[in-house]
Amino acid sequence: MDPTARRHVVYVVSDATGATARRVVEAALAQFSGAQVTVEQIPGVQTVEQIRELIDRAAHNGGTIVHTLVIPQLRQTMLTEGRRRHVVTIDLMGPLLARLSETLELSPLAKPGLLRQLDESYFERIGAIDFAVRHDDGRNPDDLPQADLVLVGVSRTSKTPISVFLAYRGWRVANVPIVADLEPPPALFQVDRRRIIALTIQPERLLKLRQARANRMARGLSLQYATPDYIQKELDWAELILRRERWVTLDVTNKSIEECAAEIVELQGRRLA
Repeated sequence: MDPTARRHVVYVVSDATGATARRVVEAALAQFSGAQVTVEQIPGVQTVEQIRELIDRAAHNGGTIVHTLVIPQLRQTMLTEGRRRHVVTIDLMGPLLARLSETLELSPLAKPGLLRQLDESYFERIGAIDFAVRHDDGRNPDDLPQADLVLVGVSRTSKTPISVFLAYRGWRVANVPIVADLEPPPALFQVDRRRIIALTIQPERLLKLRQARANRMARGLSLQYATPDYIQKELDWAELILRRERWVTLDVTNKSIEECAAEIVELQGRRLA
């Protein structure tokens, strides 16, 4: 092919970002080896005037328009104006919406950017889950001030499952264990007190949970981990720290993870409003 030949322009037009349409166009162009094509992405097109300007531009440059417009009026304008100016316009969204509407017996929302919003929500959740995993059980304590919420409590107060449950809903949650006679990491005391919740539990319930864990693990736990005396000592130590720091507490005794998470969300909604 003559390197001086004029490159064809494909305008990728969207009322949102245009990222989806661009991927489709580039996938299609990959089937045409050696084609001299420039792809120009034009996002945020939401008025009839913008459509007409694009048609004029494509007519002047001899370009093709590929679009994913969800608003019916804009799709119709693109079609009629394109025909009037002899510009090829390819509607990626309209036929699909029409067929799905017929099949599902529902009307499309015609709201631009929904896919992008869903993508952003998904990646926020993934980021929050990653944060919870990296800050589980006191790991990476220097990052604690970055957390939306920090859960503290002795072992077997459901800190980890509650953290993951909340992370799936987009909360950046860290959790820090309280161990008898050990001070929590200094970074914990730099966190806004309103973002810390201490999980408490009744001694009898904690004893059963620790005994069950000790039986499952057999080895790897201190001999005193599941003894009444040590449990009471650890709870007393935790109570001393909680009172000293004036952290809000949540009793998790005999509550499901879902119940605890719901109470935390409600509580934080009031505290941070």
